[in-house]
Formats: sequence, structure tokens, C-alpha cells
Amino acid sequence: MFKVYYEIEDEGEEVRELKIALASDHGGYQIKEELKGLLDELQLSYEDFGCECEESVDYPDYAVPVAEKVASGEFDRGILVCGTGIGMSITANKVQGIRCALCHDTFSAKATRLHNDSNILAMGERVIGPGLAREVAKVWLETEFEGGRHARRIQKVSDVEAR
Repeated sequence: MFKVYYEIEDEGEEVRELKIALASDHGGYQIKEELKGLLDELQLSYEDFGCECEESVDYPDYAVPVAEKVASGEFDRGILVCGTGIGMSITANKVQGIRCALCHDTFSAKATRLHNDSNILAMGERVIGPGLAREVAKVWLETEFEGGRHARRIQKVSDVEAR
């Protein structure tokens, strides 16, 4: 089981379970369902924000609620899936505080957590198969932010976002 550690000044560490917000549009529905199985296997807490079908829906209707929940801190991270992952990632990145990374390989998934502290992972069902999607998500979920020089860079990105 994955844990999130928070430093509490003068009180040591607070530990709580990692919470994941999950959503797809119709083009990512099958992989989203596959990822729910992975999250269950990893014993991670998650909420499915839809969609619940393979009939055409609009990806922003699913990306925005996940991004807002992650940005507010209600969920630690999010995973979004659409046909290519592009629409979901573009939409999620419009929400202040979101660093959504589109990844279709384990190297990028690990790097975006280590160096970019991505808080949402986007993938495309028409680009990646279910087995690789599970591997990418698992690596992304298991990798912690490296901090150090990367924290300075993330702060510069946040400064641009705040303008």
C-alpha cells in the first residue's frame, strides 16, 4: 500500500493513504476499467469520476472535475484516459496547480514524477495497450518527487501560472 508523508512542524510526520481520482471519456473507458483493477491490487483508495460507457462524451466534462479535486488537495493524484490522452492533458493543465503529464512509456512516467512532480497522469487508449497502461500507471504511482533542484524549477512553473 502506498502512503503519503506530510511533515508536520514540531509533531513529526503525518501518514495517510494515497488517494487517486480517476476518469476517462468514451475513448479511454476500457483502459480506465483496467486501471481500476490495478488500483484495487495496489490497495489504493480511488474514486471513479466517469464516464461509464463507450458512447461519445466530451473529455473536458471528465478532466476538469479530476483536476479540480487534485488541485484542491482532496485527492493526491489523478489518472485520465481518452483516445490519445492529449485532450485530457490539455484540459487538466488549464486548472491552476495541475501538472498533468501525457505518458505512454515507463521511462517518461518515472521521469515526470522524479523531476516534474506531476500530479495527474494522462494516457491514450488508442495509443497504448492495457498491459503497458498498467505498467506505466504503476511506475508513476510508485515514484516519488526527487525535490532538490527540481523543486526550484517547479516553483518557476508555478510563478508563470500565477501571472
